[in-house]
Amino acid sequence: MIGRAIGEVLALGVGVALSPLAIVALVVMLVAPGGVRPAWTFFGAWILSLCVVSTVVLLLADGADASENGAPATWANVVKIVVGFLLVVFAVREWRGRERAEGETDAPGWMRKLDSVTVPKAAGLATLFVVKPKNLLLTIGAGVAVAEVGASPTGQAVAVAVFVAVATGGLGIPLSIHVFMAKRGRGLLIELRDWMVRDNATIIAVLCLIIAAKLVGDALISLTR
Repeated sequence: MIGRAIGEVLALGVGVALSPLAIVALVVMLVAPGGVRPAWTFFGAWILSLCVVSTVVLLLADGADASENGAPATWANVVKIVVGFLLVVFAVREWRGRERAEGETDAPGWMRKLDSVTVPKAAGLATLFVVKPKNLLLTIGAGVAVAEVGASPTGQAVAVAVFVAVATGGLGIPLSIHVFMAKRGRGLLIELRDWMVRDNATIIAVLCLIIAAKLVGDALISLTR
């Protein structure tokens, strides 16, 4: 059961990890004067927020009997279909707005403000990114997916921990560059920032469509058994 629970959340964790604007925010903090403390605070608040949201969803879904003798309850499959549909809607919105975003040459206003962000504001910003539509939908999907497997409390805790770890991987890349590549790190971070700002909409749209297909496909298979 633990392996199955972990398997359910891997793709969802990758979806959260590939959050271009959250990664960009962290990169801007790292390259700004005095931005290291806010950057690490952002990282910690991101992890804490993911833990809280995924755990709350898991407990609610578990309490509502998301698993019926080890098989997903009908309502749990419906939730996955709804989440998948909302991800498609979100992907279409991002895709339609990509041309306007690509035409902008100046850095967004919120990015310029990060040059002097405080530690409390960095923590709040991380929480905000976690509860933005795409990440919130994926985290809800993860909580429901773990609950519907019917794993033991230990198995559920392990699955949530794996989800959070995978979902934090995207932020771990710029932090690793900053820590282990001190001399070349700044240039690489700036290149990473520019690429993710430029292709943010495309990355999110494609990612949401792929994960939506997985969620809806899994739910339909379960409902038709």
